[in-house]
Parts: sequence; C-alpha cells; structure tokens
Amino acid sequence: MKLTDKPITNFLDELASSAPAPGGGSVASLAGALGAALVSMVCNLTLGKKGYEEVQGDIQELLARSEALRQELTDLLEADVAAYTAYSQAAKMPRDTEEQKAARNQAMQAALKNATLVPLRVAEAAVRVMELCMPTAEKGNKWAVSDAGVAVLMAEAALRSAALNVFINLGSIKDEAFVAEKRAHLDSLLAGKGARRDQIYDYVVSKL
Repeated sequence: MKLTDKPITNFLDELASSAPAPGGGSVASLAGALGAALVSMVCNLTLGKKGYEEVQGDIQELLARSEALRQELTDLLEADVAAYTAYSQAAKMPRDTEEQKAARNQAMQAALKNATLVPLRVAEAAVRVMELCMPTAEKGNKWAVSDAGVAVLMAEAALRSAALNVFINLGSIKDEAFVAEKRAHLDSLLAGKGARRDQIYDYVVSKL
C-alpha cells in the first residue's frame, strides 16, 4: 500500500519513528499538496456562486491547475520515499574489496542525485502553487479568502522545506557541475518568494 493511501495517523506514526523515510522531503511534498488542495477548495466554493459570474472561467482554469499540482505533489511524496529508500539500500552494499567499495560509491552517488532531483521537483511545484494563491484570493469566494492565505503559507513552507533536502544532498555529491547547476536552479526558485508570501498574506489579512 502506498503511503498516501494510508490514514494520516499512520503517516504521522511512520514519520515520528526511527525509519529513514518518510522524512522532511515527504513533509515538503505534503505541505505543497495541502496548499494546492486549499486553492482547489476556494475555487470549488466559488464555482456556480452568485456574484462571481464574471470570474467563472478564471476559476475553472485555476482549479484545473491546482488539481494537477495536488496530484503531482502527492506522487512526489511517494517518489521521495522511494528515492531515500534507494539511497539507504545503496549505503548497505558490501565494501570488503576495492571493487565493492567502488560499486557502492557509484550506486550511492547515483542515488544521491535522484534524491536531489525529487525535492527539486517539489520546489518547482510549490512555486507553481504559490503563483495560484494571489489570483485565487482576489477572484475567489470572499468567505474563503483566509484559505488562500493558508495555501500560500503551505506552498512557501513546501518550497523552503524541499530546498533544505536539496542542500543536504548536494553536500555529499561529488559531481561539481551537477551541484552547481542544481544549486543555481534552486536559488532562482527561492529568490523573492519570502516577499511574495508576505504580499499575498498581507492582501488576505486586508480582506478579513
């Protein structure tokens, strides 16, 4: 059974345990999925409602995008668990001979790269969720505007949480070109997002 098919109490129990996964990367994915789900909620509370006739097309488009992101981030939660599990398995490979050490090192480096790419995708998706929050707050049902505010907080938390997982993996990767490329990409994703979060949050507060 997939982790995302289990009750939330099971997820929390596994998260709290000494098992290497799920961990922070899974939490980052979940936070992003929660943000996307909140955007969808505001959209669904706006569709067909009196007084919002002029924005129905925009809301439909926002809903389609938020639902796609919710599914993507849910899938990435599973992918993060799989990636870390693969790394843990590589770390347990035998290292009695030089050949075994070399094979283990190669497997660990490959697993580390994959374990970096997954949270990087989470970060990308989280940024896209953030982009939906302002138009949702502006055009969505005014009685659910606070949910758009929570959505941006969850999405930005997902972004920063995913970034931490990228950074810790990059520190162990020996491919300098890979490290430089992924760090630069992550820096571009993070740039200005704190200010954007505050802007959306302040807008939401002004509407309460």
